[in-house]
Amino acid sequence: MSITNNPNGYNEIFEAQKIAFAPLMFQTALVLRDTAILTALFEKRKEGLTVENIKNITDVPLYGIKVLLDFAVSFNLVTCKEKRYYITKVGYFILKDSMTRVNMDFVQDVCYQGFFSLDKAIMEKRPAGLNVFGDWSTIYEALSQLPEKVQKSWFSFDHFYSNEAFPKALPLVFRYSPRRIMDIGGNTGKWSLQCMEYSPNVEVTIIDLPGQLNKAIANIQEKGYSNRISGNPLNILDEGSTLPEGFDVIWMSQFLDCFSEEQIFKIVQKCAKAMTNETRVCILETFCDLQPNNVATYCINATSLYFTAMANGNSRMYNSTDFIDILEKAGLTVEEKHLNVGNYHTLLICRLNV
Repeated sequence: MSITNNPNGYNEIFEAQKIAFAPLMFQTALVLRDTAILTALFEKRKEGLTVENIKNITDVPLYGIKVLLDFAVSFNLVTCKEKRYYITKVGYFILKDSMTRVNMDFVQDVCYQGFFSLDKAIMEKRPAGLNVFGDWSTIYEALSQLPEKVQKSWFSFDHFYSNEAFPKALPLVFRYSPRRIMDIGGNTGKWSLQCMEYSPNVEVTIIDLPGQLNKAIANIQEKGYSNRISGNPLNILDEGSTLPEGFDVIWMSQFLDCFSEEQIFKIVQKCAKAMTNETRVCILETFCDLQPNNVATYCINATSLYFTAMANGNSRMYNSTDFIDILEKAGLTVEEKHLNVGNYHTLLICRLNV
C-alpha cells in the first residue's frame, strides 16, 4: 500500500512512518537538546535563528545543524520560515519539561541499547537487554555497580515520580501514629529520611539487598539519623528468608511492580506472617488503569517494557484490579485506596484478612 493508492489513509501512514523512524527521531531530539541548539532557539524564539547563527552560538558543524533541523521540522520540534528556525511547543517541552527530560535520559542511558533484545526478553522471560551492562540476572543487584551516568538517570527517573508522592502519602500513613516502620525496598533511603523529618518519634528499618542498602545507610549517616534508622540486608525472594515482626507499618513504594505476580504473592505472604491485626501494609504504586490522563497512561505502559527488557523480564506496571486480587489471595484486605497521590500514584492501605 502506498500514499498514492490510499489517500484517505495519509494520516495513518504518516503515523506508521513515525514509528518506523522513531529511534532516529528520539536521537535527533536528544542531540538538539544536548548540543544546546534547542536552547539557542528558545532564547531567540521571537526572531528565530539561521543555521549560520546557530553555528556561531553552538559550534556544531553546519552540516550537522542542517540535517538535524531538517528532520526536526518533519516531526514538529522546530519550524522554518524564510530560512529562520523557531522552536515549537513540542521543542519547548523537550527542552524545559522536567518529566520529559527525566524520561528521555532514562530511555537513553538505561534502556536504549538493551531494547534491541526486547524480543529475546519476551520469549525467554528474562531481562536480555541488561547484558549491555554486564552479566546480572536483574538490574537491582547491578544498580550499585552500573556506570555513574546510568545510575544517575535511573535514580532520577525513580525519584521524579516518588518525590511528588511522598509528601502527600506521609500524612495518610502517619494517621496510624506508627512508632516502628519497616521500609521494604528502601532504595536510597528517601522515604525513611522523610519519615524522620515528619515525626520525631518514629523508627525505621530498611529491608533491601546489601549493595543498595549500603547506599541508603551512607545517606542516612550523612543526614545524622543513624540512631533512628537501621538496615537489614535481605533478599526477600530467598525461599528461606522471613521478615522481622513488631512493626506498626510495612511500607513498600514502587517496589512490588519490580516482581512477577507469583513473586508478589510470596512477598505479601511474608508480610502477612510478620503482621498483627494492628499492623498496616502501605503500598504506593503507579497502576496503569488509574492514571489521570492519557499522557500518564502512555508513560506508565512504556515503563512496563523497561521491566521486561532491562529490569527482570517478568514484572510490569500492574492493573489495579489484578494487583488487589493478588493481595487478597496472599492474606491482605485493602482497607483504603487513595488515588492521585502525587499525580500518578495510588496508595493502598491494607490489613490482615479477618
